[in-house]
Amino acid sequence: MAMDVIKENYDVVVVGAGHAGCEAALAAARLGLETIIFTVAMDAVAFMPCNPHIGGSSKGHLVFEIDALGGEMGKNIDKTFLQSKMLNTSKGPAVHSLRCQADKQMYSLEMRRTLQHTDHLTLRQAEVCDLIVENNKICGVTTLSGATYYAKAVILCTGTYLNARCLFGEIIEHTGPNGLKAATHLTDSLVANGVRMQRFKTGTPARIDGRTIHYEEMVPQYGDEVITPFSWSTDPAKIQKPQEKCYLTYTNETTHEIIRNNLDRSPIYAGIIEGTGPRYCPSIEDKVVKFSEKDRHQLFIEPESLFTNEMYIDGMSSSLPEEVQHAMIHTVKGLEDAKVVRNAYAIEYDCISANQLKLSLEFKNIEGLFAGGQFNGSSGYEEAAAQGLVAGINAAMFVKGEPPLILDRSTSYIGVLIDDLVTKVNREPYRMMTSRAEYRLLLRQDNADLRLTEFGHRVGLLSDERASYIEKKEAAIADEISRVESVRVGANRSVNDVLTSLGSAALGTGASLAELIRRPELSYDAVNPLDPDRPDLPKDFTQEVNIDIKYAGYIDRQKKQVEKFKNVEGKLIPEELNYDEVPSLRIEARQKLKEIRPVNIGQASRIGGVSPADISVLLVYLKSGKYLHK
Repeated sequence: MAMDVIKENYDVVVVGAGHAGCEAALAAARLGLETIIFTVAMDAVAFMPCNPHIGGSSKGHLVFEIDALGGEMGKNIDKTFLQSKMLNTSKGPAVHSLRCQADKQMYSLEMRRTLQHTDHLTLRQAEVCDLIVENNKICGVTTLSGATYYAKAVILCTGTYLNARCLFGEIIEHTGPNGLKAATHLTDSLVANGVRMQRFKTGTPARIDGRTIHYEEMVPQYGDEVITPFSWSTDPAKIQKPQEKCYLTYTNETTHEIIRNNLDRSPIYAGIIEGTGPRYCPSIEDKVVKFSEKDRHQLFIEPESLFTNEMYIDGMSSSLPEEVQHAMIHTVKGLEDAKVVRNAYAIEYDCISANQLKLSLEFKNIEGLFAGGQFNGSSGYEEAAAQGLVAGINAAMFVKGEPPLILDRSTSYIGVLIDDLVTKVNREPYRMMTSRAEYRLLLRQDNADLRLTEFGHRVGLLSDERASYIEKKEAAIADEISRVESVRVGANRSVNDVLTSLGSAALGTGASLAELIRRPELSYDAVNPLDPDRPDLPKDFTQEVNIDIKYAGYIDRQKKQVEKFKNVEGKLIPEELNYDEVPSLRIEARQKLKEIRPVNIGQASRIGGVSPADISVLLVYLKSGKYLHK
């Protein structure tokens, strides 16, 4: 007797269970929507196919922001890190970035456990091969087995799995990362539904047997003595633990000579690879060619897990043939006898240009279809998770009939990330960097909770208690700054004795505590002996007080810049505006504006090919109101 094919109904379907898919599914389910998330393999859940760490320069900001909105990445790495280190501490607070070495196996398993213990969420292994679209509206998906899953919203988070192929030397394998199954059917359905696809690539280094490394020839890299958690919900006292070491070594001229002599055997240089790779994470072949003046390049040897002795060679991504990889590795100090466990490889995959998406990450031409992560042309676990969280929130808002969450460039690194992806033409995998954020002194990782908790609370991912706590924190910080500005100390001997003991000049006349804190060599904590009435505040409160006082002039300047930005962003462009009817608009600008369809003048001004003169023409046309009478 023939059985009927499976047909099930959900509010939200998530395709892909990498870092983007996990955040998307958890957000939708936690907002009360019946959600199913598909993965091509259970081992691919929150998998780290490349580097074994979360955070780092600018990426740490994203993790703090994900956490402040109610996401999971920060919580998960706090449970599974091997080493924790705050980067850039010798520089200003805008670029301080936390990075944690991850236990890759534990990170994946812990996220999988979270998914499978979340109400309203189903995790299923299957390959999604078709979208069900009717009248430009998503209705569900079908799997390779023919099962149908109807849904009110679908989120695509396919990562590097679509039509993936892995390459090193002459070897080409049609698999996803690390030999996992590729997804080979969905691209055809996307193209059939009018989605424009492109081809990107990335790569990963070899893994080596830790027992065969001469660590004594390398420079050990230690974690922080006091560990800072990524998540506000993590008790700092509970994560202070012994940490694993990383190691620093270098390539040398012999390494580079081997690479140069075999460039013609690299699929990148032989023209076999079609996709465009990430500029800011080049292969060792690219480094040797593009930075030929350098006689060495840094390599960090990093542990992958407590359950394996495999070590990751950070900085040596490659797609050279196996024997060439082995030869160049053995020229590196400390790796002379290293045994390779897994070869380095490049991976090509299908993705989209995110210009096809709204700022909500919903497709412009397919209602209810959302996208996040490397599928959108980005790189990195953190960038993926940030997009996945926003896509999950906005899919839920769509199903509930509520307005989407739109984070602009002045609110967050996430806002910068999404605006760049959706507005600009990205011809290579997009990577977040602090330099991309115009208002980075305001968008520090330490104040992510103050900036974004209200948004997480508004959509329903954070509790009333959490929102209330942040309101009290904000008020306490403001009160303390006001108090410190008003407290004055005299130019007497006891005060000057304290100042000189701190390496600071004695006072010739009275000054406020705030004026002292602004001295380069002093801080809020340093002037404590001069402040007997100081209230007992938590460390994260006093950190904000110190930064806000010390950098007050710069912060005020950026706040004024944000006011101007908000004014431009507030000039909305009607969705139905016909750019062909705007007189004096250049052809290139007309084409780009029609493709991107910006929501406001600010976004329009950031589109490549749209000049300030074009913006002036557009402003005049909008002010005239002529479009209202068409």
